[in-house]
Amino acid sequence: MTIIQKFSRVLIGIAISSLCVSVTYAEAPDTEKMWEIIQQQQKMIEQLQQKLEATEQKAAVTEQKVEETAEEIEAAAEAIEVAQASGTAQSFIDKTSVGGYGELHYNSKDGDDSIDFHRFVLYFGHEFNENIRFFSELELEHAFLSDSGSSNGEVELEQAWIEMDINDSHRIRAGVDVLPIGIINLTHEPNTFYGVERNEVEKRIIPTTWWEAGVGLNGELAPGWNYDVRLHSGLSTTSSIRSGRQKVAKANADHPATTASLRYTGIPGLEVGGAFNYQSDITAGATTASNSATLFEGHIDWKHNSGFGLRALYAQWDLDTQLSIAGDDTQYGYYIEPAYRFSLTVIPGEFGVFARWSELDYGDTKEEERIGVGFNYWPVEEVAFKFDYSIVDDTDANTTSNSFNLGLGYQF
Repeated sequence: MTIIQKFSRVLIGIAISSLCVSVTYAEAPDTEKMWEIIQQQQKMIEQLQQKLEATEQKAAVTEQKVEETAEEIEAAAEAIEVAQASGTAQSFIDKTSVGGYGELHYNSKDGDDSIDFHRFVLYFGHEFNENIRFFSELELEHAFLSDSGSSNGEVELEQAWIEMDINDSHRIRAGVDVLPIGIINLTHEPNTFYGVERNEVEKRIIPTTWWEAGVGLNGELAPGWNYDVRLHSGLSTTSSIRSGRQKVAKANADHPATTASLRYTGIPGLEVGGAFNYQSDITAGATTASNSATLFEGHIDWKHNSGFGLRALYAQWDLDTQLSIAGDDTQYGYYIEPAYRFSLTVIPGEFGVFARWSELDYGDTKEEERIGVGFNYWPVEEVAFKFDYSIVDDTDANTTSNSFNLGLGYQF
């Protein structure tokens, strides 16, 4: 019995008792008067009974609605739990990621000084579901653009691809993407390498940053062994390798290229890898001659938990002898870069010192030997202050130049 029902019955009892009391203490009525009182009391009892029944009906309806509401709330809670478990309750923000990096450089070469916000980059990524994802990289170089051509600024779309899982170990990727060649071409955020500028071997020979449009497969062949195979657009040049990047801007697609890479990362802190690139026609049909070209690259990137590290890379182009870009049918470069990273108790963050020896032969009788030293300071892992000093010997021209560089880089 509900509280309302109990309360109603008490009211009826009180009313009947009141009537009885009033009858008891009043003067004794005659038979006719008594009958009239009894009829009035009976009518009042019937009215109270009707109200009690109506109240009980309302209480029953209310109780039923409460039970139904409780069942609906419980069902909704179960649906939310199921949705959260399956990932369908994730919002657009939960599935979308934003990041980026930037770097400011001060360069002084033989008394010629300049300062440049070299790169401002934004990343945008989105997961459509557990098996399909998107990633992009949009870059502004040299701070601004000018219609008059008075600036060196560029806006570049270096990455914009869709990747789909075939299974747990293999994926297919299509779109605009950086090629899996070398060390810095894939990982070029300024806080991840030593030196203010990217090293000249990977810049001139590979040439970093190098991106193309295409389709490919990537994944894991065995624990620690990762592969990447792609069919993509190619270079178009009759002068230097670096100038041949078409940057997927209405690029000539009549002469596709292929890239294959293999990397071993099964030991913590160690990467050993190599890549092969084939250009069916590196001039993109500029001549009727055979203009094929191949690039081979091998590298090691080792970071020991004691703070010692080592990077070394060798890359070489073999050009068709009928082409001989800039006078050489072979162009190559290599560098060796030992480093040591450490922390000081009195200063937050970490320091790193490095030295780099490199040699290049990249056409047009351009041969260089480079020696560089410097340091990085990371107040936090994502921010780096940089300094380096280098000496460049042009062995063909028999000249020597010196450069001093300062840099600030960040990643988020």
